[in-house]
Amino acid sequence: MIRTLLLLALCLVCLPAGAQSDPAADAQTLKQRALELNRDLLILEEELLYPPSSQIALYLSMDVAEYFALDAVKVKIDDTFVTSELYTDNQVDALIRGGVQKLYLGNIKSGAHEISAFFTGEGPQGQPYKRAASLQVEKTTAPLVLELKIVDSTAKLQPVFEIKQWEL
Repeated sequence: MIRTLLLLALCLVCLPAGAQSDPAADAQTLKQRALELNRDLLILEEELLYPPSSQIALYLSMDVAEYFALDAVKVKIDDTFVTSELYTDNQVDALIRGGVQKLYLGNIKSGAHEISAFFTGEGPQGQPYKRAASLQVEKTTAPLVLELKIVDSTAKLQPVFEIKQWEL
């Protein structure tokens, strides 16, 4: 509803009374302004829903994946599962090529928390592989940003799963 009203207001502002101009150019300008307004509204919505003082964001990244083929990830904060994801071959390929996926964006209270991630897939010889990683974190008033990393260990000839806290 708010978006509709703002879009209507934008339309009224963009169309000057009695002006003779190219309708295609006006339409393109209106589309561009509507996109900018939509972007601004999404940013405002995210800031309102996830204020920095309680925000937590979780991302997933992957290495070469010579020793692990990812099928699924589940994430738990304290004793509550907050997200799970099943992966297609295309998604795994994007992660291997350096992509980073936003797994979760939410709110938590300040204080101590345990973040646990459960990884499921195929191991080095094609056998089923299930591993977990966990990290104790202290939530402050700053946003908490964590990266779940899957890295090949050539020394161990197996994958290593870790959770890294980003410093902002």
